[in-house]
Amino acid sequence: MARPHAPGFRIPPDLLLRAYATGVFPMAEDADDPEVFWVRPESRGVIPLDGFHIPKSLAKLIRKGRFNLRRDTNFAGVIEGCAEAKEGRLSTWINEPIREAYARLFAMGHVHTVEAWREGRLAGGLYGVSLGRAFFGESMFSRETDASKVCLAHLVEHLRSRGFVLLDTQFTTDHLVRFGAINVPRRQYETMLAEAIEGEAEF
Repeated sequence: MARPHAPGFRIPPDLLLRAYATGVFPMAEDADDPEVFWVRPESRGVIPLDGFHIPKSLAKLIRKGRFNLRRDTNFAGVIEGCAEAKEGRLSTWINEPIREAYARLFAMGHVHTVEAWREGRLAGGLYGVSLGRAFFGESMFSRETDASKVCLAHLVEHLRSRGFVLLDTQFTTDHLVRFGAINVPRRQYETMLAEAIEGEAEF
């Protein structure tokens, strides 16, 4: 894993997009650290869009329509939710340079959100970067049970419908494995990435 620090305390949007195009992404040690470092894992997490698995309990919840799902209506609210401290995670890697950089990419149309709303309240969501036919999932959160899972299921369906071919999750977790996430060696991932960013897909 490469960890060279980014120059200064800001991440220029063009540098960030070039990084994604080569399989690199930024992180920070914690929310109060003003610097970021670049990560290029030896093994990359990917959810195959044609191999996404929805557990029966989640499928039932989706059919009930508990949440009102929206896209790209509240980026600030989503990234704030992703950065919140919660049980088992007292700190976050989302610092100010990362907030600023992704807000700028959102304004440019390269960052997108999926949001779960209930009774006028943001109950959960996720955000990520789109480039060509690739979507790079960055972070997700829930304030109500299963809200982020419903957002993930909606994201996969939406990406399929829009012609995306790669859903990058950066790393795999037990949570994501339940939905079909797999680890891909770096060289294989970079081949998949190159093919995905050659094409065009509108989020």
